[in-house]
Amino acid sequence: MSCKPSTLLSSGAGRKPLSESWRESRDGDGDVREIYDRHYSRYHYADGRKPKLFVGPGEKIVLITENGDAIWCWRKFIDGSGQQGVNNAIFRNEGPLLSSSLILQAEGIAWKRWPGERLYTYVKPSGIRSTNPGACYKKAGWKVCGETKVNKLLILEKLA
Repeated sequence: MSCKPSTLLSSGAGRKPLSESWRESRDGDGDVREIYDRHYSRYHYADGRKPKLFVGPGEKIVLITENGDAIWCWRKFIDGSGQQGVNNAIFRNEGPLLSSSLILQAEGIAWKRWPGERLYTYVKPSGIRSTNPGACYKKAGWKVCGETKVNKLLILEKLA
């Protein structure tokens, strides 16, 4: 039985494990990018370009599951909205693992790198199917702490 190269590349296998489910990746990784391209927050340029880097400036941690079916990105940067802490810039789970479990594992990774920092994310209620926006975060202990003025995104946070 032979394996196609694309089969091997579409997973987190062979990457450094950072938790039970998460493997270390990097900004610009094609496997992560493939999932990110299906995320509701993905910015689509009018001219069709797809920059190699997609997480944005600042310190970052990019994660992918071993099976390559979920991605997570932490980003510590100066947020123009005034939010302080470490931002979960991207989370998409297309696999069978519980999102709340993946969130809890990702928190541990963030707090190893940035001990005691506030963790926060934005959720666009109209961009998801759930009638309870942020439900998987809430199940993992995150709290709604506000809403952005411009786009009416929910702000959720988790304190150390």
